Amino acid sequence: MRNLRAILALVLIALPSVADAQDATPAPDSAIVVQGLRDKPSNWRQAETDHVVVISDGSEKDLARIAHNLERLHFLLSVLLNRVDRPDQTLKLRVTLVGDGAEFDAMDLRNLRYSPGPYARAFPVPAYYDPREDGAVFAASRFDQKAMLEPGQSLANILPDLVRATTPAADPGAGAPGENPGTAAALSASYAGSLARFGRDDPMALSVNELTVPLSAEGRIYAGYARHFLVTYFPHAYPRWYVDGFGEIFATLAIEGDTKIEYGRAPEGYRKILDKYARTPIADVLTGRTLRDRKAGERWTPFHAWALTHMLFFSNERKGQLHAYLATIAAGGSMEQAAAAFGDLARLQSELTAYDRGKMPYEQMSYPADRAGEPIVRRLSEGEAAFVKGRLELGARIAVPPASDGAKLEKLRREAIARRDTWLKDLRRDAARYPANLDAQLLLAEAECRIGNGDACAAAASRALAIAPGNSDALAWQGSAQIAVALAAPAGQRIAKLKAARATIARANRANSESPLPLLTYYRSFADAGEPVPDVAIEGLMKARDLVPAAPAPKLMLGEALAGRGSAEAARQALIPVANGAYDSPEAAEARLVIAALPR
Repeated sequence: MRNLRAILALVLIALPSVADAQDATPAPDSAIVVQGLRDKPSNWRQAETDHVVVISDGSEKDLARIAHNLERLHFLLSVLLNRVDRPDQTLKLRVTLVGDGAEFDAMDLRNLRYSPGPYARAFPVPAYYDPREDGAVFAASRFDQKAMLEPGQSLANILPDLVRATTPAADPGAGAPGENPGTAAALSASYAGSLARFGRDDPMALSVNELTVPLSAEGRIYAGYARHFLVTYFPHAYPRWYVDGFGEIFATLAIEGDTKIEYGRAPEGYRKILDKYARTPIADVLTGRTLRDRKAGERWTPFHAWALTHMLFFSNERKGQLHAYLATIAAGGSMEQAAAAFGDLARLQSELTAYDRGKMPYEQMSYPADRAGEPIVRRLSEGEAAFVKGRLELGARIAVPPASDGAKLEKLRREAIARRDTWLKDLRRDAARYPANLDAQLLLAEAECRIGNGDACAAAASRALAIAPGNSDALAWQGSAQIAVALAAPAGQRIAKLKAARATIARANRANSESPLPLLTYYRSFADAGEPVPDVAIEGLMKARDLVPAAPAPKLMLGEALAGRGSAEAARQALIPVANGAYDSPEAAEARLVIAALPR
């Protein structure tokens, strides 16, 4: 296949010149004055390695260690899955570490393309992951948590009664001004006050007789990266339990010095979990029946997913069967069909029961320190930091359910639109506070374009270009806005306006040929206009898919394009990972419809 940029250059010979394209570009808002002032430094820092960009408002030392360990984990996974030194053009995963659980929950990062489990209620979804078409993002709390298996009794509740029962009765005058603070009444009042200070549900209130299992924050981060690695470098259809369990195997990653790395060790407290919860029949897990069983979540936990995957991953006898099972699903077969690879499932159940009662194996590997370099750390400016959370929130905020005749679904749609509009109003206000901040204007341009506000998108993109002339993303969003204007124009003007929009998009591609955004926008300029899609646009989709292999949207567009050209088998292969992926996505239903319509 010829080089995309070379082909695109040939196609652009017939398009307007760069000067013409600039004439067609909306002029920057003259009211915006770009001042050469540097923002003040913020509390947020960024650590970048060869494969990840990690952002945190915690300590620089912790940030650097986690980023370095993620790069080490990447190398370990590359060794285990035979990918060392292979060409890699994929975009870096963007990891954001926020404060405690309350701060994380307040962001309301509703997962649209990531739905682990379903797990028991003691194990809430531990992170946010979105394999977006312009690069995957991951977010998690920086603080350790715990799974509460059995609640205890707060000391704030029982200490007052304990004090009363063990302290001599106070004098009749006790409680009067100037009383001895050691009297029963004073102590009781003091401890009763602790209840008010801590609160009954405050994690700082000490409890007794509670049964908990620690959930390491770093473990959630390493597990999340391992899952991302799997679906990025091996982007097939997988059963959900396997992707969940694969990540858990690497949650206990341990580093010794600069040359030793350990993985696979049993997580702390896993026996408590397996004793506490009734076992989910392994046949139900392997065949997918647990996904249709509403009560399955009462029994299944990340620790169960770890135990099953760990046994199959470390078993020489069962590893080949696991590969056959996964290959059947990757080819489009059902989980029921794939489970036949394991033979007698009752025997496998017995093996698992014996396995998780025995001594669990783990492995340690030595490696050259230079295979996982130190991260480059820098402090973000206040302007950059102001939009860190907005970048994460974008995916969930702009998603709106389709229109429906059902009253309940229509109510959910109205509520989603209201949340989106409120979020967008706040974003516009914040972006106006930072008119010279590139991140602010790019985020606003993306939000406006994805919602369909073409004029507002063009204005934000113009402000971004005034700040950074020739910026690829700004040009791509400007081209996207021009497409929206062209499609709304009278028929006699549409061809010329689309031509100008594609020239803008071509400039975006030349500015950064490794960005998927111009490639996807160029394809959409034909698909949305109902025009025949040229070869160069199809090749652009293929490259975009390779840049963000975990993202379902480019694969869906590619499958639809190939189906339209009569390439049924190629379309099916592009669509199966979307239609049968481990985690349902907004694109999955459409992918299944396209596959169902393909000829056999």
